[in-house]
Amino acid sequence: MNIALWISQGVLAAVFALSGTLKSTQPKERMIATGQTGVVFFPLPVIRTVAALELAGAAGLILPRITGIAEPLTPAAAIGLAVVMVGAAISHSRLREPGAVAANLVLLALCVFVAFGRLA
Repeated sequence: MNIALWISQGVLAAVFALSGTLKSTQPKERMIATGQTGVVFFPLPVIRTVAALELAGAAGLILPRITGIAEPLTPAAAIGLAVVMVGAAISHSRLREPGAVAANLVLLALCVFVAFGRLA
């Protein structure tokens, strides 16, 4: 179980680190052009805030468990990222993008798995 949790945490951390980096460094038009279409509904300050949350969540999935410091932050980060994925799924469903919604739901499921696995 621990190995599955670590793999899930690694995948989630990589996905959210990449997404957060793109959202924090790219103009909105470029994000849309490169496939992050869910940002179309939001002003840039909201997008940048979500980027910061994704980056913090990515760090929170890995660093507390590696360092042994503040380990309860790992499930908290997973829960926070699950909330982000709910919002992303809603945005993509409004755009009628079933593939993106499915990806959001897979990431949401991984977040829930990590949250419950690390709380146990």
